[in-house]
Order: sequence, then C-alpha cells, then structure tokens
Amino acid sequence: MNQAFICDAVRTPFGRFGGTLATVRADDLAALPLKALLERNPGLDPARIDDVIYGCANQAGEDNRNVARMALLLAGLPETVPGSTVNRLCGSSLDAIGIAARAIKSGETQLMIAGGVESMSRAPFVMGKADSAWSRSMKMEDTTIGWRFINPLMKALYGVDSMPETAENVATEFGISRADQDAFALRSQLRTASAQEQGLFADELISVTVSQKRGDALHFNRDEHPRATSVEALTKLKGVVRADGTVTAGNASGVNDGACALLLANEQALSINDLQPLARVVGVATAGVAPRIMGFGPAPAVRKVLAQTGLTLGQMDVIELNEAFAAQALAVTRSLGLPDDAPHVNPNGGAIALGHPLGASGGRLAMTAAYQLKRTGGRYALCTMCIGVGQGIALIIERV
Repeated sequence: MNQAFICDAVRTPFGRFGGTLATVRADDLAALPLKALLERNPGLDPARIDDVIYGCANQAGEDNRNVARMALLLAGLPETVPGSTVNRLCGSSLDAIGIAARAIKSGETQLMIAGGVESMSRAPFVMGKADSAWSRSMKMEDTTIGWRFINPLMKALYGVDSMPETAENVATEFGISRADQDAFALRSQLRTASAQEQGLFADELISVTVSQKRGDALHFNRDEHPRATSVEALTKLKGVVRADGTVTAGNASGVNDGACALLLANEQALSINDLQPLARVVGVATAGVAPRIMGFGPAPAVRKVLAQTGLTLGQMDVIELNEAFAAQALAVTRSLGLPDDAPHVNPNGGAIALGHPLGASGGRLAMTAAYQLKRTGGRYALCTMCIGVGQGIALIIERV
C-alpha cells in the first residue's frame, strides 16, 4: 500500500466571533491557505493536484455551492483541479485529511489538499418555506451552530440537546466538577499564551490582509481568541445552561472564524513536486456515541484507531484533543487513563484558548501536532475530537 505524507500545512489565525475576520467571506477565507500552500511550495505543479477536500459544517451561506471548489478557483488553481466539501460537523477537516489519505494509500490519487473553513460570524439566518398554501407561519433559524429545522422523530428518539447541554450531561454522567473544568480551562489559556510568546505557531500561521473602512489594511497574523484570565475570574462566571451549572463561557471553546489547508502526497509525488514530508498518516477512525453525550465521542474513536494501527496510547508523544468543552475533554482523558494536566496533551493549549471554527479545527489539530513532533523529535501524535449528534474521530500521524 502507498503511504500518505503530510508535506506542508497552514492556517489563518482564528478570529473571534464578530472579530477581525468577520468581514471576510467564507469562500474568500477558504482560498487563503490554498494560496499560501502554492506560494510556500514553488516546485509544486498545481495542475498535478488530484483533488481538494475541504470540511465545512455550515454550508448555508457564502460557504454554499461546494466551498472547496469555489475556494480553489478563487485561489488561482487550474480549472482542471476538482474539489469536494464534506460535513462531519466539528470533525470535518480531520475527516477531510482521512479521505485524502485513504485515496492516496489506495493508489487512486498521488497529490491531494485537505483542509476546512468556517465563518461562524457570517453564518446566515435562514427561513423555511411555507408548509401549506396561504400559510402565515414563519420561523427564522440561526445557522451559526447547533440544531435547526428539527425532526420531531429525532427529538423524540434522541433529544436535541444544545452543545452546552451535552457538556452538562457529560459533566453529570462522568462526575466532572466545576473546579476541575475551570482548572483545565486555565491551563489551556496559560499554555497557549506561552506558545504564542515563544512563536510556536509560526510554522502554521499565515498573515491575512483585512481591508478596513478607514485607514490602511490590517495584517492579521495572531489568533485573537486567547485571553488572560485567572481561577478567580473563571469562578465568577455563571453557567450558560443554567445559573448553577458547571459549563461556562470560560471553560468552553469559542465561536470563531478560520481556515486551514494541508498538502498530502505519496512517495512518487514527493520527488516530482520537490516536496519534503513532515509526517505520515498512519490511520484514522470514527465512532458513534449517544447524541446527548456527544463530547465523549473521542474515547471510543481513540480506542478504535489504536486497535486499527496496532499502536498503544503510551506510544503517543503528542495528543491534540479538541477542547469543545473542558467537561468533555476531562471525561475523555480520564477514560483513557491520562492525568488531567498531562504535559503531552494539548501542550500548546487548545480550543478553549485558540477557538473552534468548526470546519477548520480538525486540520488545526493535525498541523499543530505535526509541527510539535518536528520540534520535539517525537514519533507519534494522536489527534481527536468530539462531533455533534454523537460521534468522535481520531487520527494518528508519525513524524518522518
């Protein structure tokens, strides 16, 4: 079987909801890391790219009409390069990497780009059509995140808990205290602050030029979601599900904007396009759990990918676990036998600090892990995340 190598990986800085990237269309945002990959790899012949697979969870606004195909055209790739958009909600871009890697391993393709985009700031309100003639009913739905146009049977069978509600469910079911959630969130912020100070995201970040209504354009080159906080400040926050709840804005990931892209190739394409491998995709797996505890999804997905690859959790030098909520992250790490403050789990912080632009987060995990392996000389990295409606996804890469 062929091997699938990650050769390069870039992303935009992640913007806050309504922040710096809010004026950038989703399709334009998606094109930026594609342009950057071409600029960073002058020996790459873009006409040789077999396919571009992009993850996107929304696809209701400017990211409709196959945002992968639109983005590659906007980025200047040849018309002959196809593109496909996939939706596994939060796991979309990690799934895109898996799809690209499988295509390469099977021998059907040689050179692929996988990534994802989400502009949660620009996610539109939508309205369904009339359900009967002369209907006077009208309901507006917000597509930013979560359920809309709910199927009554789905609600009856599984419930339609909001994302914060699923985190409260996990906290209750697995006994995750508010204090432990806040401690986890603080570690994420502190680790990210340290990583930013050391410039550890420099390899993956590109600068985005954002036009301003007045004055010169802004050169955006730093994630803007991280914030300084303390145990005292986190403790004062009220629950977002209920006033006495454990899930707060401080121990949950953000609502964000961002895009990412990774270049994957087989061994033959490496030499033809003058590429250097960064990491090898070893395996990827997905698993399902009850939708009401969707945050626990990474636990069975991790066990599945470890069984698939014949590796052990102890062999993982880096673990990037998307922090949708501190409650679900702790439930997963404890289930896997990892300490709450394990230094190799999100060593540079996670989504609580960096933010979570749904369709781009999985690709961020993979590239952050790959660059961390390169810096530290580690061998294996595990990337995993929970997915709305009750799923988990896990991917293992190996430094080469």
